[in-house]
Amino acid sequence: MVLVSPKVLLQYGPAVSTAVTEGIRVSVRSFYVPEQSAPRAKRYVFAYTVRIANEGALTAQLRTRHWVITDGDGRIEEVRGDGVVGAQPTLKPGQHFEYTSGCVLRTPRGAMRGTYRMHCDNGHTFDAEIASFALALPQTLN
Repeated sequence: MVLVSPKVLLQYGPAVSTAVTEGIRVSVRSFYVPEQSAPRAKRYVFAYTVRIANEGALTAQLRTRHWVITDGDGRIEEVRGDGVVGAQPTLKPGQHFEYTSGCVLRTPRGAMRGTYRMHCDNGHTFDAEIASFALALPQTLN
């Protein structure tokens, strides 16, 4: 589990990505968590906060997630599962859901991207895009 203090959020500026698919806006900000990392052991902990907003006309439920995580050496890990942080939120038009999670890399840089499978109340399903966002130590961003 990745726990993030407010101090970390203020100390390191967030990286942001945004994508809109069929009225579902997914915005992500990521940050390095130094107090849980151990660079000598090749352990770099990153947290990310996701905001999922329904800007469309239909109610939609997030059912599953698919993440593609790439580290600085090009290694790819795919993660699939039900919901997010133990929830399958249903968003009516104008509503949003926000959560924070994390991942551990063996390199100081990487990236994540993915999709959320959304189910609308009229039976329509689609994959809401999660645009690629950086996972990087602050001093490696330049």
